[in-house]
Amino acid sequence: MSRRCELTGKGVMTGHHVSHANNKTKRVFRPNLQTVSLASEALGQNLRLRVSMNALRSVDHTGGIDVFLMKAKDGALSIRALRFKRMIQKKQLASAA
Repeated sequence: MSRRCELTGKGVMTGHHVSHANNKTKRVFRPNLQTVSLASEALGQNLRLRVSMNALRSVDHTGGIDVFLMKAKDGALSIRALRFKRMIQKKQLASAA
């Protein structure tokens, strides 16, 4: 399983440990990924996604997973998140008609 957020695409970054003597050694910055269940009102079910905690705050701020997925660009979303986005779009079109 890759260390990548399914909603924002945030992943591993590299950099340096810098000592007091200014010696530089390679290090890795990993995102804070957690597996969470997010309640979708449109689908009436819980969606289990591996999400960074920064993205979880963004989901709460925008008003839930349904609104967040509709506003998100397809390039940043994972394949599973895109599938959920399409399912939500179909439900919203069916309820509007």
